[in-house]
Amino acid sequence: MNAKKLARKARLLRWLLNCYPPYLGAGIRVWQLSADFRQARVKMGLSWYNRNYVRTQFGGSLYSMTDPFYMLLIMECLGRDYIVWDKAAHIDFIAPGKGTVYADFSIDETLLDEVRQRTAGGDKYLPELQVEVRDAQGTLVARVHKTLYIRLKPQLRPAA
Repeated sequence: MNAKKLARKARLLRWLLNCYPPYLGAGIRVWQLSADFRQARVKMGLSWYNRNYVRTQFGGSLYSMTDPFYMLLIMECLGRDYIVWDKAAHIDFIAPGKGTVYADFSIDETLLDEVRQRTAGGDKYLPELQVEVRDAQGTLVARVHKTLYIRLKPQLRPAA
């Protein structure tokens, strides 16, 4: 896909995610989605509709803001030949989120090469990735560990 079409696709996906009702309801915004799908930045402000009983960021919203991004980025980078799913996740709450929080996602060529190599024989690959949620001052609020399931689509696997 040429660069212009890819950039247009990234803008459209960013717009769609920002209109996604669960994200609207939690105040989650996709601030940046790079044209090559290698980076994304997500933010969430603190409002009456996403704070908890003690007036800090609701834990479910903190997780939600990180949920689909590694899967989406890797899926777009690898293309239609691969099955990419979220398999598992774990969140560690480090400090209360008392204001706007951010999560930055990045995919590099080393990871993509490893995925291609590990799945070339038709095997599944379960990479473990991590993203940190930080506030505007850079304080670590939460750390999310994600495990993805990645495999070549059946018609592309080598014959046994």
